[in-house]
Amino acid sequence: MEIAIESLMIPHAEPTPAIPFHTPKLIGQQLLDVILRRHLEKFSCSVEMGTELRSFEQSDEGVTAVLAKNGILETFDTKWIVGADGAKGVVRKQLGLTFLGETRDDIRLIMGDIRLHGVGLDRAYSHRFGTFKRGASLRPTGEIGEDGWQFVIIDNDLDLTTVAQSEELIFETIASVIPTEITFNKLVWVSEFRANIRMVNKFSEGRVFVAGDAYSSIYEQGLNSSIQDAFNLGWKLALVEKGLADKSLLETYNTERLPVISEMLEMTTTLLDRAVQTGNMPAARSPILFMLGINYRFSHIVLDEFAIPGKPINAYGVLDEEHLEAGDRAPDAPNLVQVGAGESDVKTLFSLYRPWYHTVLVFAPSHADAVPILGALEAYDTSVVRSAVVLPSSASVTSVASPADFVFVDQEGHGYSAYLVEAGQTRVFVIRPDGVIGAIVRGTEGMKKYFSGIFLDV
Repeated sequence: MEIAIESLMIPHAEPTPAIPFHTPKLIGQQLLDVILRRHLEKFSCSVEMGTELRSFEQSDEGVTAVLAKNGILETFDTKWIVGADGAKGVVRKQLGLTFLGETRDDIRLIMGDIRLHGVGLDRAYSHRFGTFKRGASLRPTGEIGEDGWQFVIIDNDLDLTTVAQSEELIFETIASVIPTEITFNKLVWVSEFRANIRMVNKFSEGRVFVAGDAYSSIYEQGLNSSIQDAFNLGWKLALVEKGLADKSLLETYNTERLPVISEMLEMTTTLLDRAVQTGNMPAARSPILFMLGINYRFSHIVLDEFAIPGKPINAYGVLDEEHLEAGDRAPDAPNLVQVGAGESDVKTLFSLYRPWYHTVLVFAPSHADAVPILGALEAYDTSVVRSAVVLPSSASVTSVASPADFVFVDQEGHGYSAYLVEAGQTRVFVIRPDGVIGAIVRGTEGMKKYFSGIFLDV
């Protein structure tokens, strides 16, 4: 077996101060499931197995769900339901949400995990054989064993539904397209995939929401998009439930996420069409698939006093580090030096941001320039708004008494560079709980205007 082409699936990129986690990581669902459940346990939450949602009814006050636990029906009263049960699930169907789009009969494949040994199959690489119309791929995964691989089979001439139901046929099909001697040990799991380019017409109705897999996507955009759905909804729902925000804030879940998902499906369909026409899947991933350029610049709850109004929506854009607007992903900045409050583990902006509060960053030439803005912040609940002053490297500050939660000197200039602030300027950035820049403003009045669109009257 000879290598025809050797290429990078993902172009190599070193971590940068603004993007410390640049390279995507492929993780099997069984491992990711464990990671997510363990994270839930930190918040005293658990997933009840053997429990099925059968139906629900909602009113202005709440929702009553009918659950089946091990075959026994019971009712459960709650204030909200977030359906993450997928496009075929009960929540979408009972809400009557449409699922517009198309099912592509020209794209069908089988994927799964398998344990095998192949002569000459180097586990330092992923391997692709054949074309996009008839071929197979293998990606090494140690999660299921030292001989574990994730496999994909594409063959438009085969009845893949029948193949997926037979371990023997799967083994035969893989062996037919891979030109080496293979010893098959075990089929771990398998699933048939059809390209459904579809999405719901809206993400909520009353007190019931859909999040994650309320659309069908390809090119591995689905999982990250689904988590972004939940993140966008989660912080807003928390503020409403705490009585700190009006219920109308929840409407922005639809207005912010629908354009993103619509553009994502359009973009991935274009890539899919190109692969079908040429018969080949591009070896390298387009930078747009890294999802770092996703933005909510068009949202009416973000505020940017410096942006040019009236620009067309480009919700699924390519990252441009030379341009930053409200609605963009907030960049990181490492090696910050904290002053005035003793030792702390917080040395990067990412370690400052949290999912349960807004973070107000005040870039100012001196702490005195930040004081009026910090004074205005005293009107807000400290459990949902935190603050940090970021001083330029030229600031000679060793200790300062401050109402801010943190005062930093940006000794290496990474913060000022990533947020495009000059050393003599004062800029206020409000970072939302989901890591999105909610506002870029000049000072106190702009900050108050932003928060007036989020919180109830202060």
